[in-house]
Amino acid sequence: MAARLPEGVVRGPSTVRAFRMVLANTLVANVTSSYLWFALTFWAYLQTRSVLATSIVGGSYMLLIAVFGTMFGTLVDRHTKKAVMLASSAITTVAYLAAGGLYLAFPVERLIDWSGPVFWVFCLVILIGGVVESMRNIALSTTVTLLVPDGERDKANGLVGTVQGVAFMVTSVFSGLSIGRLGMGWTTLIAIALTALSLVHLLTVDIPELPPERGEHNRSAYDIAGAIAALRAVPGLVALLVFTTFNNLVGGVFMALMDPYGLTLFSVEVWGLVLGVTSVGFIVGGLFVAKAGLGSRPVRTMLLANLVVALLGLTFTLREWGWLYVLGIFLFMAVMPVAEAAEQTIMQRVVPFEKQGRVFGFGQSVEAAASPISAFLIGPIAQFGLIPYMAGDAGRSSFGWLLGDGQARGIALVFVVASLLLLAAVLVAFAAPPYGRLTRAYAAAEPPPAPADPPAEPDADQAEEPTDAR
Repeated sequence: MAARLPEGVVRGPSTVRAFRMVLANTLVANVTSSYLWFALTFWAYLQTRSVLATSIVGGSYMLLIAVFGTMFGTLVDRHTKKAVMLASSAITTVAYLAAGGLYLAFPVERLIDWSGPVFWVFCLVILIGGVVESMRNIALSTTVTLLVPDGERDKANGLVGTVQGVAFMVTSVFSGLSIGRLGMGWTTLIAIALTALSLVHLLTVDIPELPPERGEHNRSAYDIAGAIAALRAVPGLVALLVFTTFNNLVGGVFMALMDPYGLTLFSVEVWGLVLGVTSVGFIVGGLFVAKAGLGSRPVRTMLLANLVVALLGLTFTLREWGWLYVLGIFLFMAVMPVAEAAEQTIMQRVVPFEKQGRVFGFGQSVEAAASPISAFLIGPIAQFGLIPYMAGDAGRSSFGWLLGDGQARGIALVFVVASLLLLAAVLVAFAAPPYGRLTRAYAAAEPPPAPADPPAEPDADQAEEPTDAR
């Protein structure tokens, strides 16, 4: 079933303008949420000097994203998109206000005591605000289907990737500066102000949409069965989710080891700058998709993008050259919006609109659970296995010809092994029947016809002519 627009509303320039307003509003909301979340992580470590505390905070965030993704998607399907976004912004604003109140109510000594409850309650309310904010991203994916004509959705998804890149760049640069120069109190106040601003602005944005039909929404808040049924209804769509989940497992390896490797090559100040500069790759990749699109076979485009990622992972740490690592990260970030936009575009075409929230939410849950699993596993493996192995004579004699010498050759070996696994998965996917079936299903899913223009008013002479009643 196609997305339901009010009578007389046609997907075109006016609805695309509405989408861009929603996208701009989401940019402010996402930047604010990421800004405060990163700042909390920096502040927690600087105040407690406990890696365990920051690990618990970060792991809890990903865990809650995984737990609530399907519920958020179900809510998106059951309500209008603007109502969901307004609720998300309102809850986030209240959570950040609560965090500000806690900061004012307790002395710093109690706030930074991570063995006591105040520290964890303070972290929890900020965490809740960030997790609920993620519901907007699910709703945003469905507004692409709602407001953007089918042939332009890949470009719209490219703009979404650009927004994510801007958010990451701003967060990378300003969160640390904010904690270092202003402190956690002023940082929280800035987040409250920006979140409230995005909420007020969202009230003025018109999202034309009819309320969803209630006939099939009698299930529980966690409609996992509905999401799985929607996935299974499209040939090859389950295989797509399996592939992206595996991709996130490999991505968890990069997430866990990218910072340690970078900090062996650069000082912490330079490494922060490197992250800010390389995040421009997200923007470049997103703008490329927004301009050129993804072609008529986005499944193939997605697999090619992951092939490039695998080849980058095989090469960007072969030597401890700073320029090689920076270039590799930049290209990696430039390719990721292509893969993400392709996945979104496929689902927006083949999944019925009234079920897209659950499918996107379920996918968010599964993929969010994958990254921390591999991140938690690879840390001990690298620390106690591969890094000592590459530091010894056996590792150097076996892989020195490939990886050279240096402090981080063990981490480089992890990158190479993970990239080989991703490369194998991409090659298998190219040859696997489910992905061919998904390509055909995408091509066969004709875009819903646009409503016809309203008939022109008849001329006065024509209006006076009698009508044949036969």
